[in-house]
Amino acid sequence: MKVLVTGTAGFIGSHVAQVLLARGDEVVGIDNLNDYYDVSLKQARLVRLLTRPGYVHVTADLADRAAMEQAFATHRPQRVVNLAAQAGVRYAAENPHVYVSSNVTGFLHMLEGCRNHDIEHLVYASTSSVYGANRAMPFSEHAATEHPLTLYAATKKANEMMAHSYAHLYGIPCTGLRFFTVYGPWGRPDMALFLFTQAILEGRPIRVFNHGHHKRSFTYVDDIVEGVVRTLDRVPGKDPDWSGERPDPATSGVAPYRLYNIGNEQPVELLRYIEVLEDCLGRKAQMEMLPLQPGDVPDTEADVSDLIANVGYRPVVPVEEGVANFVRWYRDYYRV
Repeated sequence: MKVLVTGTAGFIGSHVAQVLLARGDEVVGIDNLNDYYDVSLKQARLVRLLTRPGYVHVTADLADRAAMEQAFATHRPQRVVNLAAQAGVRYAAENPHVYVSSNVTGFLHMLEGCRNHDIEHLVYASTSSVYGANRAMPFSEHAATEHPLTLYAATKKANEMMAHSYAHLYGIPCTGLRFFTVYGPWGRPDMALFLFTQAILEGRPIRVFNHGHHKRSFTYVDDIVEGVVRTLDRVPGKDPDWSGERPDPATSGVAPYRLYNIGNEQPVELLRYIEVLEDCLGRKAQMEMLPLQPGDVPDTEADVSDLIANVGYRPVVPVEEGVANFVRWYRDYYRV
């Protein structure tokens, strides 16, 4: 089938496009290649796709309404995977308007494209950050998420509500995926693993927030991609479990709509994550211990029971394997 994937010069989007192409799908990729981080890394990811048969690229911003309308009209995709967004939880404090433009206005243009072109299924990226002040562990999709702690999380919560309204009003099957701390080869330079690796190899100290005692459901990128592709193939409304008798944040009694966590079920303390990285690099980190940052939550833990039950999948890659794969890629890419 033909799939429109947004954010194909990005970390997760480039991996998703590779897998879809490998299984024989056509991919129409959209990315604006903004300069939030090193553009050369985005271009390198994109080069790997441009050499693949079946890939077509559109350089455009999701917030550009005319460009999005043209992309849908010209390429006529059957399904859409929306992964493009202004990333970075902390960057929102500096540039809030960019987040609303990309993550809210841009997402509206995706929904309108789906409505006007009879898209079979929209799968979109949400985030574990929507759980915000919720402290009930593990985080379940069936729990309320009304108290986000960052603007980034608020925009993603808005995406979930917007998707439900379009699923209800126009019958567009929509599946939202709440990703938990994704890492791996071709990752983002603003993420902890990338920053830690660079600093340790350069002999600089790393900044360790909450004194390293918070835990995260660190999730390897291949596990995330497998979850994206599997949910893309499972269309809400065509499955017997899509409707319910009572309101539920994870599903809907009135619309073809689903929400799933995609995260490793085994949370890892940050100090252990750093220890694994030290072992892979063969060097010890100099650590600058700091308090928890505003907007950060002490711990995350993913409940993926719905993903297992309805999609037949759970993330499995342990941090020891995932971090080693990242370090091999980093040394090869940067020749260090």
